[in-house]
Amino acid sequence: MGNLYRFVEPVVLLLLKKKGRSYGYDLSGEIQKHALTDAEIERAALYRTLRQLEANGNVKSEWDVEGSGPARRVYRLTPKGKRHLDEWATVLDHVSRSMGRFVIEARRAGSPRGTPGTVTA
Repeated sequence: MGNLYRFVEPVVLLLLKKKGRSYGYDLSGEIQKHALTDAEIERAALYRTLRQLEANGNVKSEWDVEGSGPARRVYRLTPKGKRHLDEWATVLDHVSRSMGRFVIEARRAGSPRGTPGTVTA
C-alpha cells in the first residue's frame, strides 16, 4: 500500500483549484477531509507533493511577506495543473469503475452459488 501517497496529488490539485491560492499549512488542515484513502496523510508527504507539482509546472509558488510573522509560501494552480487535475479525474473515474467491478467479482467468487453479498471463509 506504499504507493497510496500518489493519491495526495489529485487532492492537492483539487484544493488549490477550489481555493485559488493557499499555504501549505492551510492545505494540511483540509487535505484529510478530501483524502482518497483512509491512510493518514503526513505533512511531509504534502510538502513533497507540492514541490513535485511545482517542479512539473502544475503549481506555482511565491513567498508572501506581507503582514506580521514569518514569510509563508503561497501556492496556486497553473493552467497545466488544471489540465492535470482533469486527467486525474478521468483516471480516478476509471479506477472507481474498475474497483466496483472487482468488489462485485470478489464477493461473487466467495459466495456459495454466486450469490452476491455472501462471503464464506
